[in-house]
Amino acid sequence: MRDTGGGLRMPINSYLFDGTLKYTGGELRSHFALEEFGVEGDSIVAFRGPCEIEGTNLVDMEEVVKGESIYSPDMLHFITEIFIPDINRVVLIQRLITGIIIEQMRVIKGNIKGLHRKGDDIYIGESKLSISIATVSPVSMLIHHGLNICKEGVNFPVTCLEEIGIDNVELAMLTLKAVEDEYASIERVIRKVKWVK
Repeated sequence: MRDTGGGLRMPINSYLFDGTLKYTGGELRSHFALEEFGVEGDSIVAFRGPCEIEGTNLVDMEEVVKGESIYSPDMLHFITEIFIPDINRVVLIQRLITGIIIEQMRVIKGNIKGLHRKGDDIYIGESKLSISIATVSPVSMLIHHGLNICKEGVNFPVTCLEEIGIDNVELAMLTLKAVEDEYASIERVIRKVKWVK
């Protein structure tokens, strides 16, 4: 946690990795940010890399039952970890972050025709831009968002950041800052209200 100067603690730490890292699903685990990037506590980290998830690394039981796999040649990944293991709250936070990503896309490009959210996923018209999953470990809530940077080799209707004209680094930086700001705002609201009978 870092102090903003006014005594308010930032309740989430962010980090943008400037290299590439493949996402296999195994990265959605407790203390990934600490082990990989040295980021302690509640965190949201971003990195770029291909995505290939299959077998026991699939978290969505519908995909497990169907024997599906997930592939993208290049994605912008966000992994969020919050040290409260609450399955109900994690889905709400997942969808909040999805909304924040959409907001930052509009900051960069203005009105994007057809841009909308379905549950925890982002679409442009009927073409899917992102994947996301939320789960819990014994000690924390864990969320992954992945946005296609390009779409070569993907054999179903998807879109990507390159097609929209959005730079993945700019989107990552804006999203990380917006999530930090949102959490600081939430913490301030929690601290300034009194209980009622």
